[in-house]
Amino acid sequence: MNEAETRAELIDPALRVAGWGVVADSRMRMEMICPGRIEGAGRRGRREIADYVLTFRNHKLAVIEAKAEGKGPTEGVAQAKAYAEKLQARFAFSTNGRKIYRIDMKTGVESDVERYPTPDELWAETFQEANEWRERFADVPFEGAGRWEARYYQHNAIENALEAIATGQQRILLTLATGTGKTAIAFQIAWALFQSRWNLSRKPERRPRILFLADRNILADQAYNSFAAFGEDGALARVKPEEIRKKGAVPKNASVFFTIFQTFMSGTDADGKPAPYFGDYPPDFFDFIIIDECHRGGANDESNWRGILEYFAPAVQLGLTATPKRRDNVDTYAYFGEPVYIYSLKDGINDGFLTPFKVKQIATTLDDYVWVPDDKIVEGEIEEGKRYKEPQFNRTIEIEERERYRVKLFMDQINQREKTLVFCATQAHAALVRDLINQMKRSSDPNYCVRVTAEDGAIGDQWLRTFQDNEKTIPTILTTSQKLSTGVDARNVRNIVLMRPVNSMIEFKQIIGRGTRLFDGKDYFTIYDFVKAYEHFEDKDWDGEPLEPVTPPPKVPKPEGCEEGEGEPSEAEPKGRPKQIKIRLADGKDRLIQSMMATTYWSPDGKPISANQMIEKLFGELPRFFKDEDELRRLWSQPETRKALLQALSEAGFGHEWLGEVAKLINAEKSDVFDVLAYVAYAKPLISRAERAETRKGVILGRYEDRLRVFLEFVLAQYVSQGTEELDREKLGALLDLKYGSVNDAIETLGEAGVIAEAFVGFQQYLYQENNP
Repeated sequence: MNEAETRAELIDPALRVAGWGVVADSRMRMEMICPGRIEGAGRRGRREIADYVLTFRNHKLAVIEAKAEGKGPTEGVAQAKAYAEKLQARFAFSTNGRKIYRIDMKTGVESDVERYPTPDELWAETFQEANEWRERFADVPFEGAGRWEARYYQHNAIENALEAIATGQQRILLTLATGTGKTAIAFQIAWALFQSRWNLSRKPERRPRILFLADRNILADQAYNSFAAFGEDGALARVKPEEIRKKGAVPKNASVFFTIFQTFMSGTDADGKPAPYFGDYPPDFFDFIIIDECHRGGANDESNWRGILEYFAPAVQLGLTATPKRRDNVDTYAYFGEPVYIYSLKDGINDGFLTPFKVKQIATTLDDYVWVPDDKIVEGEIEEGKRYKEPQFNRTIEIEERERYRVKLFMDQINQREKTLVFCATQAHAALVRDLINQMKRSSDPNYCVRVTAEDGAIGDQWLRTFQDNEKTIPTILTTSQKLSTGVDARNVRNIVLMRPVNSMIEFKQIIGRGTRLFDGKDYFTIYDFVKAYEHFEDKDWDGEPLEPVTPPPKVPKPEGCEEGEGEPSEAEPKGRPKQIKIRLADGKDRLIQSMMATTYWSPDGKPISANQMIEKLFGELPRFFKDEDELRRLWSQPETRKALLQALSEAGFGHEWLGEVAKLINAEKSDVFDVLAYVAYAKPLISRAERAETRKGVILGRYEDRLRVFLEFVLAQYVSQGTEELDREKLGALLDLKYGSVNDAIETLGEAGVIAEAFVGFQQYLYQENNP
């Protein structure tokens, strides 16, 4: 029996006998763990699919890897272990239907077994110590099951957090990359607590009161909308200063409360003295507190906001962050402890749940400036002989011609119809860049580019909401300073432009996260880096362990007059700062500014790689896949072996997009991938697909009768215009439809389906044979 027959005839019945899919709340099913890294042109790397995942009461307890009856029962051991580790399943099984091999992932014990354990047996083995709250949580299915399916890492994060709560942990941390659904995870945790009637008394006599605490209104609003399933009248409360002032008291009659730190820190007593609103609640009022983006101040020892968390010390507190432990956020980890689950940016990109990216590093001849007398000082006082560098530009000194040149550089590079975020030095700089973009845009819409900063208030927030709507195309570009560096869910961002230094690794990762969210047709996004932010990638701890802690820089106070909850502290101008210097370059100088651009790619091992390194890496790895040119030619001449070779290359990190970039680098965009590989591996001369087809056409067509010649000539034309993918076996049906209207009409014209398929596959060996005249 083949694998499918083995599953249907032997494995499925044995699992049903054990109760899987029969016992209530038990399930056995094939599960796609991840869809595979995005490679471009609609392609992905290899998906990871477990043959069976045994789930009981919301817990994934075991993975089974099935092989055909004729294979050894342990053929699937490596896959079963890998999948079980990823899914956090305690047990892994490998089977050929006749024999069963079991691995305990916790103890390492491996052995043959006679049968599959029942759901209750597997539960008892997994959780050898009973826990009342684990049992109660397990009785609550995920809200939206059927409409919302938890990705494997989301399931892991939810289960680990609930297990921590069940075992009495008071401070809990989840570290997951931006764009991986932290709010959805927090919602499901809160839902389980709410439905199981968990509370601080640990007695299921009442539902818990839950607080969602953020540091920006947009984050609190997004969470409020995401928790809509709680739905009952009054179950949700959005805590805002104007509502408190209107009602004369903080809201208390709700189940889930949403607010921002700034709201809780505001408030005055009858004498007008500071009296923070959070003090109007008893310290044990909230049972469970979720702190979103907790690295941004909530757990910082130097932050006033820390007082809120300490005041509500009795509550179980869950911190959500996208940043691994580093020297500049070590206090967050000191407060919450080590994460109960981590899912990194590298994991998300390689699994295919996040979009990969490339970085265009841009340097200009005006990246620093020393004043010369022929330049005009429009405003301020220049310091003669002083060299002004990137940190001073657009804060201490402004040269509009420089900014105009930089804006033109990226506007000429991007597709101007794609959504783009531009990060600027200050709110005033964001206004200047907005105006320059609108002066250069090809669009006729006056709102093509808008500024969204603290100074823009409600209208800026409205533009942001419109920008986040994937159905809307205007505004297309937003300029900002600090406000959009975190927590903004705009899935279709294709370009991020950095026009100000990014000194914090944490902030850099947050900014990268603005582009990583998936969107249909989005194969990658591009970072245009004018400020050497790419140097953060060279940090060996980019996605790793922290460096030794250092004393953090002093905090800049919130600027006066900022809208409540939307202050952008680093935009504040320190008191006593001299007036900004404005310089106008001498006539014609702006035309002498020059630039250089280099592209860096994100490799599967989570490190940056240059174009030259990309080719060197490919050259070094190719001998693993074919021993010489003859073998490459043989593998490439058959659709099935070609597909297997491309799959193997993809799994090694050389997917469709990577090979496409290599083709661009060697000016071979119109060449067959075969010729790209032959050039890199053996320095063979490059030819285009058109040249290859033309020089081999006579040999190919001479071997087939007239009616098949017509079809093969059509296939060759498609190959020349569209690429090697047109020769895949899976494309045959579509090619026949395109040429003849339908497969049936094609068969009437060309003959039996087998004859057509044989010709389609067979001619390819002549297309790739060496062209010896």
